[in-house]
Amino acid sequence: MNKIELRNLLDKLKNVHIGIIGDFCLDFYLFLDSTKSEISLETGIATQPVREMRFSPGGAGNVAQNLQALGVEYILAFGVTGNDIFGFKMRSMLTEKGIDISGLLEQSKDWTTHIFTKLYDNGSEQSRIDFGNFNLLHPETKGLLISQIRRAIPLLDIVIINQQVYRGIYTESFRRSIKKIIAEFPEKLFIVDSREYNDEFKGALRKLNDYEGGRLCGIERSIKETITFKEAKLIAEDLYKRWRKPLFLTRGENGCIIYSGKGYNEIPGLQIISLIDTVGAGDSMLAGIAAALGAGYGPVESAEFGNFAAGVTIQKLSQTGTASPPEILKIGSDPDYRYRPEIAASARNSRYFENTEIEIATSLPQERNIKHAIFDHDGTISTLREGWEKIMEPMMVRAITGQNYDNIDENVFNQVICNVREYIDKTTGVQTLVQMKGLIDMINDFGLIAKNEILNEFEYKGIFNKDLLSMVSGRLKKLNSPELSIEDFTIKNAVSFLEELYNRGILLYLASGTDQKDVEREAKILGYAYLFKGGIYGSVGDVSKEPKRIVLERILKNIGVDNTRQIVTFGDGPVEIKEACKAGSLSIGVASNEEKRYGLNEVKRKRLILAGADIIIPDFSQMNQLLKILF
Repeated sequence: MNKIELRNLLDKLKNVHIGIIGDFCLDFYLFLDSTKSEISLETGIATQPVREMRFSPGGAGNVAQNLQALGVEYILAFGVTGNDIFGFKMRSMLTEKGIDISGLLEQSKDWTTHIFTKLYDNGSEQSRIDFGNFNLLHPETKGLLISQIRRAIPLLDIVIINQQVYRGIYTESFRRSIKKIIAEFPEKLFIVDSREYNDEFKGALRKLNDYEGGRLCGIERSIKETITFKEAKLIAEDLYKRWRKPLFLTRGENGCIIYSGKGYNEIPGLQIISLIDTVGAGDSMLAGIAAALGAGYGPVESAEFGNFAAGVTIQKLSQTGTASPPEILKIGSDPDYRYRPEIAASARNSRYFENTEIEIATSLPQERNIKHAIFDHDGTISTLREGWEKIMEPMMVRAITGQNYDNIDENVFNQVICNVREYIDKTTGVQTLVQMKGLIDMINDFGLIAKNEILNEFEYKGIFNKDLLSMVSGRLKKLNSPELSIEDFTIKNAVSFLEELYNRGILLYLASGTDQKDVEREAKILGYAYLFKGGIYGSVGDVSKEPKRIVLERILKNIGVDNTRQIVTFGDGPVEIKEACKAGSLSIGVASNEEKRYGLNEVKRKRLILAGADIIIPDFSQMNQLLKILF
């Protein structure tokens, strides 16, 4: 979907009516702070002081609030709560969001509202405390609930059957009644998302994950084991034959497979550069799928919409998040996808060009007429800034911990380091200013320093650049002395390759996330600035002006969008590769070992294939074979 189609879908949700039959739960977040702990006089055990507490609807309640956030006009909840303070809290929260809770019944005996108490201590989640595991659904409660559901069905566009807890409303008797209702309304859309009972409810669509689907097909895997794309396709096909209704088989970060009578379609997973929290992602996916189906869209468009909703919510840390229309438009108007995850995960699936180290990750177009070549700079050509991560990591850690750096709890300190490393790894190739905005988000998430001590992204960038340029200046001094030469600060054969392209009449462009003046200066010092007749483009201090995107847009404007086979893009980071994919340019990932200046970096290889690289090279040492591929 393009932006206009996505906006049209969101507008249509204003007329959609959805019912949710499910296990309505309450997520109760407790954030502990051991710095205020005392020893209890009664027990002699240290107390666990709560610094902050939050409530959020969970289970079917989270699906409901996701639907409301998406802009669905009418949402009717069917379920049971206890006659307790948590039941009252959940009802009031749903009512505040405009959700109709007339079908959310209260059972005063043998029923405790389902509560998931999530404790966070020093930034890490502790063992959960659950309520409602011993509930018993009374026959009269069940009868009243079924009668209300049956009366409401004709008024709804789609009904969600959501089962998440074992001792909830989905008793054997209740399930039999729901199956009868589905049979009574064959033209009505029902979609099931159930942890235990996916194989029931004939006549409904299904949304389930690949592990749940695998169990139904006799494929038992732990969450740490992989279900391959080939296996997932077979699972989806087998379940379709069993149920004869379209199904959505979700694959976590690898997206979703949709199977119907017309075969299967794949929605790739989204490439998210920020830190993520996958809690509630399945609920967001379900809400997006159901909302789009209710608005009259087909399974593929509905899965794409659900994918966007989940992509928004996983970026909201330590909360059961939702996705609003503006957030959906932002992520869906220019999505970054994860391509070929199985090839990225294992070199066993690789194909190579004619006994070379040049990996062909996808099918290449037979006819190519290369006239324009775009190059990233650092790590693709130059190694002057090799090791920048080792400068950024301690700088970020100190910014997050502030004056607590020397005495902070060891577990918290390790968590900070893990988060920083993960973030740096994900954001390789983006503008430094973007990385610093992400740093501010991490500072706020950890909450270790006062708000008035937090700097802005330009100030943090200044701190990082000062240390980085000190390192670069030291290397340039060695370059200007007899000690080292240009070959010591460039990837193997990179300059020779640039010269060969230049001599063939290829128009060269240099595009970098580094500041404009620094890119120009370093390219000139290394002796190849004159080759880039198309121009040198660097960061100009505006995160909306991504140099690599600007270059591609300018080229496409000149040559026309039908001539994208005239462009090849080289880079060692995912940003330039993703932009090349979106533009339709041939993309070559340079998985360089910057320290040695030659040889394959496996981490980069995986990152570049996921970003969509068509070809992977470790360096330019086999430039003649690479030229053969290009020309």
